[in-house]
Amino acid sequence: MAVTGRWRWTYVIAWGAILVALIVPAVLRVKTPHVEPSIRWTDDRGVTRRLALSEMKRLPALARRGSYQNQYGNWRDEGHYTGVPIAALIGEDAEYRSVRVTASDGYCVDIDRARVESEAYPVVLAYAFDGLEIPAWKDGPRIAVLPEDGGVSNEEYDAASAGSFWVKGVAEVELLR
Repeated sequence: MAVTGRWRWTYVIAWGAILVALIVPAVLRVKTPHVEPSIRWTDDRGVTRRLALSEMKRLPALARRGSYQNQYGNWRDEGHYTGVPIAALIGEDAEYRSVRVTASDGYCVDIDRARVESEAYPVVLAYAFDGLEIPAWKDGPRIAVLPEDGGVSNEEYDAASAGSFWVKGVAEVELLR
């Protein structure tokens, strides 16, 4: 049976729609550049650059269980964190009094130098949680405080909320003089 007239155009349009549905997504995948997760880093001289996930992963990492106590005394976000100690990112010769950490939602906290350099309570820029790395881990990159015992209470961290230092979705880290 031959296809004629009106039905021929229906077939042409249907096949054309199928081809467009298959080709357009493939072309868009090729044309869309891959953007690596990163944060903005400002050193003690005021020089700003992007710190990419691949750079973080090349540095010595600290991997430990961690959790914190919030302002109500509840323990939160227990899990296994992997990240780079902030002190290692800063280096030994930097002149700073504190580190300002700003999240993508605008939350901001200043962490004084003594806390940043504490060996008992290492402050890390975590890029993985319970085996998930950013971008699959939606809360990261994240500041985490990781003592050997894994928990940071309000009392031992001398803070109204130890959790206030655990910044989710870090967008920027800036050294303040």
